[in-house]
Order: sequence, then C-alpha cells, then structure tokens
Amino acid sequence: MRSPAFLGSPERKALSSDEGEALPESTQNDVFLPADGPATGSQPEEISAPGWFAVYTLPRHEKRVAQYLIQREIEHYLPLYHPRRRWSDGSIVTLDLPLFPSYLFVRTGRNARVQVLRVPGVLAFVCGTGHQPTPLPEAEIAALRSGLSARHAEPHPLLTVGQRARIRSGALAGMEGVVVRKKNNLRVVLTLDLLQQSVAVEVDGEELERVRATGEAPRQGPASLQ
Repeated sequence: MRSPAFLGSPERKALSSDEGEALPESTQNDVFLPADGPATGSQPEEISAPGWFAVYTLPRHEKRVAQYLIQREIEHYLPLYHPRRRWSDGSIVTLDLPLFPSYLFVRTGRNARVQVLRVPGVLAFVCGTGHQPTPLPEAEIAALRSGLSARHAEPHPLLTVGQRARIRSGALAGMEGVVVRKKNNLRVVLTLDLLQQSVAVEVDGEELERVRATGEAPRQGPASLQ
C-alpha cells in the first residue's frame, strides 16, 4: 500500500507528543522550497490561487495546531468525531477526537506554505506522486464540512476491496465509498486517497446507488448493494 508523500522534514515523522507540547518555532519545521526559490513579484505565475491541502502533524497535536492556525488567521478545517467513553469510576463522557489522526486541512496558496510549515506541530504538507503538495477537490472538502455534522462518523481501517457505492441523497451526496455492515447498521467507508485514511458513515440503504466498474454493463432492474 502506498503511503502518503510529504513536503517537509521526513525525519520529524518519528516525533511524538511524549516529547512535550510544541517545539520552538525555530526548530519545529524544516522548510523545503522548489529549486527555483520562492515566488516574487516579478514571477506572478508562481503565485497560485488558494486551495485546500492536507498537512501532517505531530501525533495528538491536531487541536493544538488548529489553535495556532486560528492565531495566525490561516483558514483550516479539523474534522472531529464524538465517541462516548466510560471512565473507570463509571462516569460517561463525550470526547472530541480528530477524525483523521495526525491530519488536518488548510486553505492556502503556494506563496503562503512556509507560514503553515512554521506553525508548531506541523510536520509537512501531504504530496501525491510528485514533490509538490497535492490540492484536494474543493467539492470534497465542502461535502465533508457540511455533511459530517449531520451524520454519525468515526475512523475506519482503510479498505481496498468491497462493493463501491455512491451516496445519492442527503448530506455527503455524491461521495463514493465501500459498503460494510456493523451490527445491524449499514455504513459506507469513505476514503481520502491522498491521506490513505478512511471514515465509516452510517447511511440508509435507499440513500445509496451502486457504482459500476469501468466497462461493466448496466444491470437490469435495481442495483443490489448486498
């Protein structure tokens, strides 16, 4: 399985929150820039329009990074889920945990990436097949922001096999994933390929439509998701 590539300091991925909170800004991040250097006013083509990118953080530092991004007025999105846990004394609490551990999303242009890399707790931008950060589709981030609050979601192990389906109505309409069952509930596992991360979202069967494989002939009658 291919792991996400990163733009930043690879050796810092071994750091953990056991080393304390945030490292000083002067040592927190190693900054990587293209060989031709940063954009300047004489090279307007180098300054790209802002887009959504995934960044990799120190383990269990996602919320702290989000707080620093707020202070620096950098637009970001940290998806959370809210599991209930029972403590040893019998009390039940609701937690706010990152839906994608060690990841969050920032909206930035190329000329502002260094500002993000200087945020304490940020290790790197997530890259695709090349050496530049890969932008995420605007529609995908918009669907997550508007849809996750309307459904129960939780992290899920990455799946590579299983029936693919598309959510055709309601929140998250248009997103595709793999259909699984947990107890008596039907769920769709949505995967962000760039992050190699998945989340399981509860859905009703009537909200789904089967996604045919490339070259597969349409079936007669309603598609089965079983």
